[in-house]
Amino acid sequence: MTNLLTDISLKGLEIAPSQVWGAVRIVPLLRRRIRGDLRLIKRSYNEDISIVSLEGDMQYMSYIPHGLVMSWSDDGNPVAAYGGQMKKPDEKRLDCGCASVRLMHRMAKRESKNQLRFLPLHLAMEGFLSLFFSGPDIAWSEYSNYAQSHGLGFRYETAVNGSYIPGLEEALRVFEIHQRQVGVLVFVAEALASAFVVPTPEDYRLLHTSLIEDFYGELLYQYGLLYDTTYPMDVSIDESKIKNLADLRSAVCKMRSDWASFQSCMANGLLESPLQSKIIYAAEPFLLQRFMTNLQLKEENHIGEAIIRENEELEYLKTYRLSATQTRRAYLLSKLAEHNWNLDRTANALANTRDEFVLRLENAGFGYLLNQHIRDAAQKKANQR
Repeated sequence: MTNLLTDISLKGLEIAPSQVWGAVRIVPLLRRRIRGDLRLIKRSYNEDISIVSLEGDMQYMSYIPHGLVMSWSDDGNPVAAYGGQMKKPDEKRLDCGCASVRLMHRMAKRESKNQLRFLPLHLAMEGFLSLFFSGPDIAWSEYSNYAQSHGLGFRYETAVNGSYIPGLEEALRVFEIHQRQVGVLVFVAEALASAFVVPTPEDYRLLHTSLIEDFYGELLYQYGLLYDTTYPMDVSIDESKIKNLADLRSAVCKMRSDWASFQSCMANGLLESPLQSKIIYAAEPFLLQRFMTNLQLKEENHIGEAIIRENEELEYLKTYRLSATQTRRAYLLSKLAEHNWNLDRTANALANTRDEFVLRLENAGFGYLLNQHIRDAAQKKANQR
């Protein structure tokens, strides 16, 4: 299998009419065919912080409320979801007095022949943080000794726990779960906050409330504070055209189809965007991948993870919407890498002067990569204007 995700397709899924609570709109996703040969179960963690060891002696640190345990069958037969709470040797707990710490090994770790533990959303965020992490591979004179030796060094991003988004917890509590529901599209003030899909309705019912434990961008938190309702979106049936039950059934089907198409368009920033993907684990016939939409400064951008089967049906999906600031940082790094970390060529490609580009790096939090005299000269010219 070499199926790299190039875009997010809702193949095999149906979009049901949304439910609204305040500024939160939740759009249910229903699966047409339930196979049962892939299952996901939550493994809860109770530590204040988790430290995950990565390749190259690097570490990822964050609050991680839970992991997901993926179980699958090779022959297409249904598989039971088991082992979610089994403690594994690589998951050690330390009590440091003021805080408890969990030590873990790898973002995705195989635990048995057909069982894999991975850390939802953190798998995607670690990939985002590691973008161009090694820094310049040519000893350009403009870069600091630190940048030459350690690359980007310590990288971090901030996010907001779902419990801080007004209305989300209550929405998850009161909204109806459909019989074939396996996922949701979550909107806050009509901005796509997250997409979440799992293999079976049983998995979804167990993981429904885990959405409140996920992390979201600060933009969604601000939208939740600023807006207390969604846009009015009413769909109705023309009663004058209804003569019998068949007419009514046809009209309802048409209304649901139009509603689904419209709600799909609301998520075009994710569903219509080209992706950069990387395969994390192959568990035939499934592929676990993480991805990032192509960075566009004035558009919405997402990172996430997905599991697809060999026919490209989506079995698992979890996304995070990048803030404008996070997008800007990744965009600047991508342009630097594209031009071999040459300041002048990168500045020219972005229609900036050298000093303007240095200030952009400074404002994005990457000033420490440059020698101090480069930074001082750029700031001096800016002050003289």
